[in-house]
Amino acid sequence: MIETYRRILRYVRPYWKHLSVSIVCTVLFSLFSGISIYLVIPLLDTLFYQQGAAEVVQSVPGPQLPGWFDSLKETVSQSFNAFVFGGSQLDALLRICLIVLAAFFLKNLFGFVQAYALAYVEQGVIRDVRNSLFRHIHDLSLDFFTHERSGNLISRVVNDVGVIQQSISASFLNLLREPLLVVVFLGIAFSISWKLTLISFLVLPLVLQITSRIGIRLHKESGSLQAKMADITSVLQETIFGVKVVKAFGMEGFENRKFSNETRKYFNHILKITRIRNMGPPVTEFLGVIAAVAIIWYGGRQVLVDHSLKASEFLGFLFAILQTMRPLKELTSVSNRLQESTAAGSRIFEVLDTQPNVKEKAGAVGLKEIRSKIEFRDVTFAYPEGPGQIQTNGGSVLKNVSLSVNEGEVLAVVGPSGGGKTTLVDLLARFYDPLEGEILIDGVDIRNYTVKSLRANIGIVTQETILFNDSVKNNIAYGIDQCPLEKVVKAAKAANAHEFILALPKGYDTAIGDRGILLSGGQRQRLSIARAILKNPPVMIFDEATSSLDSESELLVQQAIERLMERRTCFVIAHRLSTIRNADRIVVLDRGRIVQLGKHRELLRNQQGMYHKLYELQFNV
Repeated sequence: MIETYRRILRYVRPYWKHLSVSIVCTVLFSLFSGISIYLVIPLLDTLFYQQGAAEVVQSVPGPQLPGWFDSLKETVSQSFNAFVFGGSQLDALLRICLIVLAAFFLKNLFGFVQAYALAYVEQGVIRDVRNSLFRHIHDLSLDFFTHERSGNLISRVVNDVGVIQQSISASFLNLLREPLLVVVFLGIAFSISWKLTLISFLVLPLVLQITSRIGIRLHKESGSLQAKMADITSVLQETIFGVKVVKAFGMEGFENRKFSNETRKYFNHILKITRIRNMGPPVTEFLGVIAAVAIIWYGGRQVLVDHSLKASEFLGFLFAILQTMRPLKELTSVSNRLQESTAAGSRIFEVLDTQPNVKEKAGAVGLKEIRSKIEFRDVTFAYPEGPGQIQTNGGSVLKNVSLSVNEGEVLAVVGPSGGGKTTLVDLLARFYDPLEGEILIDGVDIRNYTVKSLRANIGIVTQETILFNDSVKNNIAYGIDQCPLEKVVKAAKAANAHEFILALPKGYDTAIGDRGILLSGGQRQRLSIARAILKNPPVMIFDEATSSLDSESELLVQQAIERLMERRTCFVIAHRLSTIRNADRIVVLDRGRIVQLGKHRELLRNQQGMYHKLYELQFNV
């Protein structure tokens, strides 16, 4: 917990100026809060002072204090009394009213500045943590996302980061202001009556013990609460993304029950935490009232019986002691808030501490062009069972794959589902790194190139088209700043997309909805091809790019793909063998191994081969 708390506070360093202003204003706020309360005594003396009827107060011996303290106290008291009570009672009343007005004005002024400066720090820290988390998520390898629920990640970025705000306010407001206020008010009380002040101290040990126990329970429960919010976010996201399937299968009731079940769990858990969190303040207040009643009884005797305390001083003491109740209640909740925020911080740093499996080498160079060939040399790969876990070749997806593709060659990759086709091209783009072996471009291991320059030379068109809730133009020009419309139109024409784009309500400025839901499958696919054409990479990967399209859309998309394939090195993954007949070579993968390699006609002649069997299954030959 302590280390997590320290890591949260490291994000505060860039805001030290605003934090310093907040701390100074907090100190001044506390001082003027004490002054505004202490002024009650001269105000009461002014209002109820009767000429010639001075109150008799017996001196009560107190604890021995340093001589300089008594001297200073006496000097300040005489100077203050001389200023306030000089002249008539009305003059004294006017002066004390002006002093009270000034004290409360300064108190609230410093309180406002302190709150604004601290809010600047809090919101700045939240922004920085969110940005760090978002940037780090982009740096993580693809295997992290295959094992992590997207709803859980969203919850950490949105909900957990919001919770750690409590640690900032608790550290630099409550842990500073509330103890200062307690010290100031107790100092005032001690200067009036040390005996009554000692009675009030009896409450503190019980308050600290209660606070400690509640804080430990809250830390344990807060992590579970954030996990349950992540479950709600995940169910919500999955249902929204899959709404068409939900409606097609009539599963609205099932999804409603699933969501209600998650919200019920969250409801019960948050009630439990609320019960624990709210237990401290009322208990603390009740203990304070017990002490207050004892103080009133004992102080009342000193005023009425012993005459050792003036009535105005006793009332001033009561005001000061009662003012300590609020900061004491706040202090009981500080520990609770810190426990909750560190629990959320642990979930955030769990992601930030996750290291990507695909790391860029020190001294990696940029890949400018591909002049010769791409070579897979004895490549073996297995997916890790979970994020951060070590890969083992016991469940290898690819096994000792060796393959060479010349520059400008079109290589088709076919085979049964699960044979390793997509994994092969994913390794080329360094979404993963091989467990054994190496992949070379122009004789250089791709791990010696920067990841950014490598992927800049590779374009990918997949079966699942990824589009963004933005305009058609911005989707085609994705990743290119200030791209001229003329280039976008040229790419759209090459992708057979220009005509349907013009038919949209706002043409190239039309927003296409979440994941391009306002477009048909064929239209979405043609936009992704236009995006690849505009990027103009030397290597293209087509992963089942036409498998989910109708015949008319497939024809348009296939024409666009053929234009995109011109003068490029291409990897084409296809189940429909009719789309890859003209490939320069075809590689057949089965259970992670290359079982056949050659041209379409050559492979068909081998009637015992896997390719011939796949061809027979598709065309019923």
